[in-house]
Amino acid sequence: MRYGLLVLSVLLMSAGWSTDLSKAKDEARKDSKLILLSFSGSDWCIPCIKTRKEIFDKEPFINYAAAKLVLVNADFPRLKKNALSKEQTKQNEVLADTYNKKGVFPLTLLLDADGKVLKEWEGYPGVSPEVFVSQITAVQHAH
Repeated sequence: MRYGLLVLSVLLMSAGWSTDLSKAKDEARKDSKLILLSFSGSDWCIPCIKTRKEIFDKEPFINYAAAKLVLVNADFPRLKKNALSKEQTKQNEVLADTYNKKGVFPLTLLLDADGKVLKEWEGYPGVSPEVFVSQITAVQHAH
């Protein structure tokens, strides 16, 4: 495994991010949680990097997500050193065909355990982690 991919994988997993929507749906059903699916270009998309650093990596979001969400990242890196496995690339392309037909980056979706889209954020959300969490909470209470 390439070093860059290894570092990315470790960072995603340490933050509770998965790369498998099927497993995420199972976990969401079992634990009565919603799924947050993030489409990102981790090594080229500046708004994606900003979303991760300013929202997803901040304590208010991390704490909320640990208790209430199943996190899934569909990454589309461009640099060879960050290339994903062929299997992961194919899996991410299937997710994009289903949920990101327009190819928007970043695209963040809040899904129920069946994969139904409840809310979406196109591009950088432009809000604090606290506001982002409150937006998710509003959908959860309405769901």
